[in-house]
Amino acid sequence: MWEKLRSVWTVPDLRKKILFTLAMLLVFRILAHITVPLTYPEQQNLLKLFAQNGNQSLTQLLGLLDVFSGGSLQQFSVVALGVYPYITATIVMQLLQPIIPALDNMMREGEAGRMRFSQITRIIAVPLAFLQAIGSAAIFVKYNVLTNFNLFNGGTWLESLAILLSLTAGTMILVWLGELITEKGIGNGISIIIFGGIVSRIPSFVQQGYTTSTSSGGGIVSIGVFLIIGLLTILGIIYVYQGQRRVPIEYPTKRMVGRGMLVGTAQRTYIPMQVNSAGMIPLIFAQSMLIFPSVLAQYLGNSNTSWLASASLWISNYLINPTLWWYWIIFFFLVVAFTYFYAYVVWQQQNIPENLQKQGAHIPGYRPGETTRKYLEDILRRITLGGALFLGMVAILPFLARVGGNQLLGSASLLIVVGVVLDTVRQIESQMVMRNYSGFLS
Repeated sequence: MWEKLRSVWTVPDLRKKILFTLAMLLVFRILAHITVPLTYPEQQNLLKLFAQNGNQSLTQLLGLLDVFSGGSLQQFSVVALGVYPYITATIVMQLLQPIIPALDNMMREGEAGRMRFSQITRIIAVPLAFLQAIGSAAIFVKYNVLTNFNLFNGGTWLESLAILLSLTAGTMILVWLGELITEKGIGNGISIIIFGGIVSRIPSFVQQGYTTSTSSGGGIVSIGVFLIIGLLTILGIIYVYQGQRRVPIEYPTKRMVGRGMLVGTAQRTYIPMQVNSAGMIPLIFAQSMLIFPSVLAQYLGNSNTSWLASASLWISNYLINPTLWWYWIIFFFLVVAFTYFYAYVVWQQQNIPENLQKQGAHIPGYRPGETTRKYLEDILRRITLGGALFLGMVAILPFLARVGGNQLLGSASLLIVVGVVLDTVRQIESQMVMRNYSGFLS
């Protein structure tokens, strides 16, 4: 292992990619400590807001947002929103793609079309980030963290607008950093940013879990059970994440024999169809779908319109409340649905049946074209079921286990961390193989 790590470091361009990725993560962590100016009483109210245990729904929501923002929300930094508005915009665009023909045709135009598609996604992310900033600010106004925030007051509108624009700009800076990592670094940039935020919170989470376990009387036993469950979860994630169905294919080839005689042969290889082809993306999508309405409901809860305030209160207390069992059922079905959705989106983008037909390849026993497409889609549907159910169970494991009473860093976060690590290792592996080195997985 040490020899392989040394060989990675000896490749100049790969070393530059790794150092660039680490540098962008360092920039992210620096931005996470640039806070929105608060007075001393407002800072104390912010600490009390995250320390309170009265409103369990609000505590879970703030804790979840804070984990995925890398502690930025608890410090109320300029990147407190994280990249979730951009992820929500990505969900919206991917849902609209099969509905709007222009978007579908855009994705089929190659690299130029995908770049325009990404540009539209970034544009949509801006108003979504602004709305989420308003929701977060409304929560802080409600609990006296922001005492001079009012967009419709002549004396405070400029300060309030500056806060909202700073939070929106912070999100778009993180999106830019993520795209730089994807282009010049290692791994998927947005996933790496989320990974950095989660990992930065692990020390405080471990301390909080230890304090909670010891104060509740569980002590070492609770910590041991927690570690065992965590280890088994990691092993299960790796096992399913690496699982694949290898579909054999044949490429016809011809070679010269004797005096101008052509003899046909077949070169056999396979298509690796992953059990979890969607990776950790469904977890991120599902989290975003649940976080955004929660933030919006907290904002609308202060509305002067009685029915709107009542509806927002009902949504936050009875529908999107992490302390209730039906919240986790909704979470489970969202994860399963997004797993199927994203797997089929990736499948359509790859267009494997058509590419096989163009290359003259075929699956033994199946005719090229429509027959091959139906056969591969049937395999995709069956193996994705196992991956989707596994992701759903991992997502609701914190509710089922409830070890130590702490759900702030649950199995969803663990899956994201393990998934990002495996994706990054796989990219490093491919880079090493391209340069005739043995990789980590060989």
